[in-house]
Amino acid sequence: MNFIPRLVISALLTVFMAATAQAGSPQAIDGTASGKVQQVGFRAMILKAAIQNNLAGTARNTEQQTVLFSLQGKGKRVQDALARIRRGTDKSAQVKIATRDGKYDPALRTFTVAGWTSTSRHITKPYDLVFTLRQDDKKLSKAEVKKEYCAILKNTLDPDDWKKAAPGCQAR
Repeated sequence: MNFIPRLVISALLTVFMAATAQAGSPQAIDGTASGKVQQVGFRAMILKAAIQNNLAGTARNTEQQTVLFSLQGKGKRVQDALARIRRGTDKSAQVKIATRDGKYDPALRTFTVAGWTSTSRHITKPYDLVFTLRQDDKKLSKAEVKKEYCAILKNTLDPDDWKKAAPGCQAR
């Protein structure tokens, strides 16, 4: 009689342990976003998803009007960021995301948006926005993400361009 409950408990414990290991195990993906994904804040949104989930990787525009991106980190966090990316931005449209397994690089400790500009802020000089992984590895709130994103802008942009970006960082 006690054998069946023990067997069920053992099976449930095995499933739980496997799910926990997968959520914490490293994953890497490479993706392509197509549709209206340029000049709509798409790469900035990917950067914010990386900041929130403490992920390394890259995002860059292509001449084919797509965005190439890579994400790596804990599997559950990569999937959470990917779900956010699939939703797009308020200004993006007809977003299609294609992904494939990427190569995990344990030495990669940053997420970089290459050649960032801002049409809405009239920032035309391209900047590389770089987020460095946090040691504490906690998932951040939206307010914490905005604060980190704005710190990256402030520390990266020239003073004249920071003046254009700063009002968005001060708005609630």
